[in-house]
Amino acid sequence: MANSQHETMRRVLRREVAGTIGLLADAEDFAAMRRYRTFSFDDHKTYLREVEALLRALAAQGNHTSLALFDPVEYEEYCSDAGLDPDAPASRTRFTAELASSGPTLPYDGRPLADLLPDLVDESVRRATWEYATVVLARAGTCTDCGEDIGRAAFNRAASLLTRVLDTSDPGARHLVCSVPTEAEPVLAALHITTGSTTGTLIDESEALEFTTVLALGIATDRRAGLVLRTTTDAGPDRVQGWRLNGTRLTPLTASEVFDAYCTDAITGDLLSPEPGVDYCAAPDLDDGEPETGHTH
Repeated sequence: MANSQHETMRRVLRREVAGTIGLLADAEDFAAMRRYRTFSFDDHKTYLREVEALLRALAAQGNHTSLALFDPVEYEEYCSDAGLDPDAPASRTRFTAELASSGPTLPYDGRPLADLLPDLVDESVRRATWEYATVVLARAGTCTDCGEDIGRAAFNRAASLLTRVLDTSDPGARHLVCSVPTEAEPVLAALHITTGSTTGTLIDESEALEFTTVLALGIATDRRAGLVLRTTTDAGPDRVQGWRLNGTRLTPLTASEVFDAYCTDAITGDLLSPEPGVDYCAAPDLDDGEPETGHTH
């Protein structure tokens, strides 16, 4: 009788233990892990199918499980730094626990794994983008002329510019994208804003922080960044407007410039077909009192 009670209590406790699965999302990462003898899978599709079956089984038992992207390169570095054997299941478990505590995760909500993977990848990209921009701002140092912290000043200016863009934009659902060119590839951030008759204006604070940080990256590094705003209403076609970062100012683009920017792939430079039902419009002058030229660190 006592053993039965203990087993019952253990089952109850197991339902209250949250778990994380480190997922090898693409075939390349999966192939990299196959060099380890203790990694028993030899087919990526079978691996993903078994992971999904495990997620469903855990959910059926009332367990909460999250997914994190398992990067073989980061795993190898982690094992090297921690003095662990990478060809050991316990090492993979410890690395996954680190991912759960410090990396982006996505809770399993019952959707097929194929539907969850894009969201998990997007979340990981967002986190990496924010971390990169934050590091650059932190290392920007102080201005040799005025002694001001460049990163902090850039962030404050970016926040002011974002507020001005929102204050001068038309009401409706708004989608903003900020693109900052770098030596490798553009750094992108997006911000979605909804407006309801009963809810008012809703802004995701995490998205707003990431967006402001990326815009600040362009200001602090004096990059020719760009900002595009798309507004959707029930009254007519979507309106697309844009600005070019010039020092610490956002200079409005003409309708033709917005068309060129919106219909060009930011990474490849290839031309894209214009969307039907979209108006490409000149952006308003923000006119926030910042001089055209001046001290920009």
